[in-house]
Order: sequence, then C-alpha cells, then structure tokens
Amino acid sequence: MTTTKTRSRKFKAILAGGIVLGVGAAVTLAAWTDDEWAEGVFGAGSFNVQGSTNGTDFDDHKSSDGAAALTFDLDGADNLSPGDTVAAPFVLRLDGATTYDATVALTSAAGGGDNAAALTYEIVQVASAGDCSASATGTSVVPAGTALDSTAGASDFALTAGAGTATGAPVALCFKVTADDTLTQGQDTTAQWQFTATSAE
Repeated sequence: MTTTKTRSRKFKAILAGGIVLGVGAAVTLAAWTDDEWAEGVFGAGSFNVQGSTNGTDFDDHKSSDGAAALTFDLDGADNLSPGDTVAAPFVLRLDGATTYDATVALTSAAGGGDNAAALTYEIVQVASAGDCSASATGTSVVPAGTALDSTAGASDFALTAGAGTATGAPVALCFKVTADDTLTQGQDTTAQWQFTATSAE
C-alpha cells in the first residue's frame, strides 16, 4: 500500500513537472522577433580645375614643373624694351566631373632672373582669351604695378560647376607684364603664378 502511494505521488509530481515544462515551452514559442535593417551608401563628389592658354585646349597643370606656358604678344616676350607691356591669356574652368562650385585665389607668385625687379604685372578678368591685350580692361584680379614675386592686392574669383557632366563656365584672365626703365639688355626673366581653387561646399 505504501509503495503504491509513493509511486502515485511520484507520478503526480512528474505530471505536474510536465505541465510546468509545457507552459514554459508555450511561452518561449510565443516570443516572436522581427528585424529591420537600414543602410546608407556615401560617395564623395569630384573637384578638378583645368587651365588653358587659348580658351580651347584645357589640361591639368598640377605643379610648377608642368606649368602652362603663357604666350605673350609683341613677338613673344623676348624683345622687351623699357615701357613695353605684353599680355597673355590664361583661362580656368571646372571639369565635367566636378560637382561643386569653387573660389579661386592667387596663392603664390615668383620671378627670377636679372630683370625680375624691372618687371611688374597686372591681371584682369576679361570676357574671353581673345579679349586679352596690353590695353585690355576688365575686373581687376591683381592691380597694375605688382612685383613679379608678389600677390599683394589679389582678389579671389569664382568658378561655377557645369550641370550634369558639362564643364563649368570658363573664366578668362589676362596677364599684363610691363618693363620699367631699369630693364637690362639681353637678360631673361621667368615668372610663375599659382592659383588655388577651393570647393564652395
């Protein structure tokens, strides 16, 4: 009799345990989960300035070693005499891949050679490369009478990016170099100018 009661209690205990386990399993199955993921892809824009000495053929001139060679009038600039002014155009634009407008600044100027101190320069913005001459007028970028190795008084100017893949509108600069009375015969002088474009975004 005692053995039967003991077995009966164990069985009930097992059943009770089974019921508890069953309820626990039901709760676990009812805990549904669902996930949502979000992703962003970020690409950088492009920015590149090109220069041209004639307003038609544009290229990159990234260093002083690869500087664009300006062609000055008056049979080139190799026959100067005191009081002469020679001029040459330089045109800047943003390439077709560029996605931002730009602000351009003349950031350095250098002049070397025996006649460097006898030459001054001026830069004016003109409508096109063909409008550049010794007598050209326009928006001043660098005032007349500036020493070859100086950027004093230089003004920034803007370049506008083109729509879609179109190149930006060109900005034509006219460099005018003037010789003073201290010019020495038979001496060469080299000048270089650096422009830095900064994206407006």
